[in-house]
Amino acid sequence: MEPDDVLAGLDPEQRQVAEAVRGPVCVLAGAGTGKTRAITHRIAHAVRTGVVDPQGVLAVTFTTRAAGELRQRLRMLGAPGVQARTFHAAALRQLTYFWPKVIGGDPPSIIQSKLPLLIDACRLIRKNPDKSELRDIASEIEWAKVTQLAPDDYAAGAAKAGRASPVPVEEVARLYEAYERLRRERHLLDFETILELTAAVMTEHREVAAQIRQQYRYFVVDEYQDVNPLQKLLLDTWLGGRDDVCVVGDPNQTIYSFTGATPRYLTGFAVEHPDAAVIKLVRDYRSTPQVVGLANRILAKARTPHRLELIAQRPDGPDPVFTEFDDEAAEGEGVARAVRKLMDTGTPASEIAVLFRVNAQSEVYEQAFKSAGVSYLLRGAERFFERPEVRQAVVLLRGAARSAAAEDDLAPTVHHILAGIGLTPEPPGGGTARERWESLNALAELAEDLATKGADLPAFVAELERRASEQHAPPIEGVTLASLHAAKGLEWDAVFLVGVTDGMLPIIYAETPDQIEEERRLLYVGVTRARAHLRLSWALARSAGGRRSRRPSRFLDGLAGRPVASPRAAAAPPRERRQVAAPLSCRVCAKTLITGAEQKLGRCAGCPADLDEGLLERLKSWRAVAAKEAKIPPYVIFTDVTLQAIAERVPAVEGDLLAIPGIGRVKLDRYGEAVLALCRAASA
Repeated sequence: MEPDDVLAGLDPEQRQVAEAVRGPVCVLAGAGTGKTRAITHRIAHAVRTGVVDPQGVLAVTFTTRAAGELRQRLRMLGAPGVQARTFHAAALRQLTYFWPKVIGGDPPSIIQSKLPLLIDACRLIRKNPDKSELRDIASEIEWAKVTQLAPDDYAAGAAKAGRASPVPVEEVARLYEAYERLRRERHLLDFETILELTAAVMTEHREVAAQIRQQYRYFVVDEYQDVNPLQKLLLDTWLGGRDDVCVVGDPNQTIYSFTGATPRYLTGFAVEHPDAAVIKLVRDYRSTPQVVGLANRILAKARTPHRLELIAQRPDGPDPVFTEFDDEAAEGEGVARAVRKLMDTGTPASEIAVLFRVNAQSEVYEQAFKSAGVSYLLRGAERFFERPEVRQAVVLLRGAARSAAAEDDLAPTVHHILAGIGLTPEPPGGGTARERWESLNALAELAEDLATKGADLPAFVAELERRASEQHAPPIEGVTLASLHAAKGLEWDAVFLVGVTDGMLPIIYAETPDQIEEERRLLYVGVTRARAHLRLSWALARSAGGRRSRRPSRFLDGLAGRPVASPRAAAAPPRERRQVAAPLSCRVCAKTLITGAEQKLGRCAGCPADLDEGLLERLKSWRAVAAKEAKIPPYVIFTDVTLQAIAERVPAVEGDLLAIPGIGRVKLDRYGEAVLALCRAASA
């Protein structure tokens, strides 16, 4: 391949990226504009023209799969020696190599989860949070570490950032300090410390920095809008004052700010590097003009000054469809019917996705698809190659490959092995058995595909191991069910965005202007996953016959064919008509209640009250599950005091539940049915 061949087929802006072989370069790439194509051709062009040696390139991505895709594309473009890794993989490789030389002894062990160490830290400070609170505390520690906050600085930093801490900030700080102390004593590393130590070793040992900088002279960073302060520190340490770096990202797709990611490094790149070339990719090759038009209109009211307006390159397609349903079950059934119709007219199930804001919303669609006989798969849970059945299959296949004869046919051999662990000619009806079958069937179909190319069993096993290292899972035939966050970076012919209501999108706990804007970008990400068919829907009530109090998302105002009212705005009467609420009295002694906790309980703190302890425990268990599914702190659903008030009063109807301070219309609509069911069971 000649150097100019690498540039063939690129549009003018992509070619401009590919020809900008020296940094600093900033590529602002909108959704579907071919950013991966542009940066891989840039690297290949630089290698083939002798600007850089392939071993001197470090391309940094955010997922193992993205790194594997980069390596695969670069091999096809004639640049097979380029290193493409995640931040953590690159840092760990360097840290492990230099540890014996500059520190000595065995390198620390890597922990995959903070929870076991955090449990021990709780014992140290004599705290006993529940499991859901532990997960939230672990997330707070991760946020503090990536934003470079020490335990003593956490409280002030959390207040400045407006963090909703799961427990008092002082407790988080104490647990953070105890966690770090135990981690160091036990010679352990978490993912954040890997980055910290790599940067520290380079800073403190000039010979290490010199060797790494001699090795890597040419940097490319993908998804730069998702970089956090700790990753930026490591990148700057790698660069060591040099500026041969190309960053690629889209400020419109910043949806991970809650983890510490910030787009300011991307949007401020030209300020940091005044000589930088800034190139915009806005030609959208993924979606039809109708989809692109809706995406642009959603962002038209955004407050971001760096909005990229996409220009569709595909022919016209169908208009986006907006559908309102009476309740969630009706929405699930309607989506299932529409999916079945698309499949009957030729759209493969694997090219259809149903996307929602939180994982807890998937249940309705799982049930609807089972009833309609539509196969589906949940994305965002376990990685394909980490599923128990897949790991078991790979072990068996690896063992068989050692004794395989050259004349053994690949496909029949693989089918025979997988049949022994559950692969049947016909799929089971649903549930976990169906998910297990889908995994095994995907392996069998991959074997059939490779058999047509002459592969034998050892070659098939080698291909599985390569794919496992790159998280390159074989396709599974079924409609994808995924959260909007899990869908980022993916695309389908048809996308259904469901549950698009105020309180869900934007999510109820998004309160600040910045949080609301991130929710708008999340909807934009969902819309831009669709190539041709796009449907947005919402339900007015949770269940059949329920109160129809929901409203479509405010982000659809003027886009769904009619104005969309914000329930928060509508709920507040004009200032001059607002009445002052009468003081609340204790239901036991009739004294005026002063504190918020007393008002929620409806009694003075010292007054006696009947408490259903069993109901309280069941309410807490339900809250923990709901919070885990929604990926929110439990107290965002209901505080402990609110649950205690429910357990004391045992409300029987919605009006009783609404009478408890802290439970408004939105929470009643979202959680009322589940809470009242628990209360009715307790009464019975």
